[in-house]
Amino acid sequence: MDTKAVFFDLDGTLFTSTRNILPSTKRAIAELKERGILVGVATGRGPAFVIPIMENLQLDFAVTYNGQYIFSPSEIISTRPIDKKSLREILAYSRKNHRDVSFGGADGMSGSSLIKFGETRTAQFVNHILPGKISNSLKDTFKNFVRKVRPQRMDLEKIIRQPIYQVVMVATEDETPELEASFKNVSITRSNPYSVDIIAKGNSKLKGIAKVGEKYGFGLENVMAFGDSNNDVEMINGVGIGVAMGNGTYQVKQVANYITDTNNQDGIAKAIAHYGLINFYDQETFRSRDEEFNKVKDFHTLMDGKTQEIPKIFSASDASNRVDFKVEELVEFLYAAAKGDEEKFSNLIEKMKADIDKAKQKIISKDKDIDDVLTNEVDALTDMLYLTYGSFVLMGVDPAEIFDAVHRANMGKIFPDGQPHFDEITHKVLKPDNWEKEYAPEDRIKFELERQKKVATKKGN
Repeated sequence: MDTKAVFFDLDGTLFTSTRNILPSTKRAIAELKERGILVGVATGRGPAFVIPIMENLQLDFAVTYNGQYIFSPSEIISTRPIDKKSLREILAYSRKNHRDVSFGGADGMSGSSLIKFGETRTAQFVNHILPGKISNSLKDTFKNFVRKVRPQRMDLEKIIRQPIYQVVMVATEDETPELEASFKNVSITRSNPYSVDIIAKGNSKLKGIAKVGEKYGFGLENVMAFGDSNNDVEMINGVGIGVAMGNGTYQVKQVANYITDTNNQDGIAKAIAHYGLINFYDQETFRSRDEEFNKVKDFHTLMDGKTQEIPKIFSASDASNRVDFKVEELVEFLYAAAKGDEEKFSNLIEKMKADIDKAKQKIISKDKDIDDVLTNEVDALTDMLYLTYGSFVLMGVDPAEIFDAVHRANMGKIFPDGQPHFDEITHKVLKPDNWEKEYAPEDRIKFELERQKKVATKKGN
């Protein structure tokens, strides 16, 4: 899948539990943008809340109020306020049933001080550190305290004369069916156990993302989206790659293509690296100045669960397996050079065998003692790497984008059970059944080579 845009939910996803953004997440976003991939948010928060985040991370667009208010740094893309009749019904219901309620306009939320407190860093921190039973027992105390300090505004009729894009009402999960029955002309969604988000009928984060795609030239199949709550289920299920955070709800994990680590444990960066779009690293692993090496290291981290951090030698059997992998690619190289002609291909293979025997005799004739196995193994592999680059030079091919295509394909060798599978003898990574259709790199390689030929021809002319 060709990923052209990535969207993040905010609370529980882009934000940690204390509403910070991890350094790894910032690096991931910066690297996505360097690769030409568009980045935005899809959130129940309003535009006033999101604008500072957009400026800080240099995001391309934002789907706010669950798809009701969509904008970029330069323009408002789409808005859809809730109809006035529904707003009056919601306000009447909240007063009759003593429900705290807030109304979301372009400039922010107005109404309940309790809901406003729930949006603060303090509330997020308290909710994170307190066990569930203690948090529930303190809930009424917090309500009463906040209401006494800052009671709910009483001029709500005046507020709803302005365009309102979302209503937030304090309500438990058990009360959701009652609210849905009471308000027929709106949609009700939920991002936490304590309140509901009310928006215009039929609207959602996913539909908002589709509107952004219409403007920027990508489809839902070109989107990767991250979320953690039930109001993210439709979005995660409807895009090309839906990623559920490790701290996400059961429902969102059920529909996700991939479940990553938590919002506090580099979950975003790890998932984007899993799909080969960036290189993820932490302080426990070394990184090379060679970015191609780093990409392959990410592949081995994904497949093996760990990497070698201290130089060590290959045993004879392990070295033999590594050579086996390389020989297969060399044979494929010769088959391509023979253009599939079986007789010519067979002659090339016989010559290859003779070359191996010749190289064997050359090495033996040196009668060289191997005192330092690691140095000799690394020397041979480096010469092989140098010769490979030399072949690209002689072909006039820039391997950078092609290497990326192969890397993304290799990162797709994860089976439906979420795990890599290996050959029992050689430990070679196996390919899942959908790999050829969804990840095989040949089409990407062909496209890139055609592009390079066009550029070279234009320069030549």
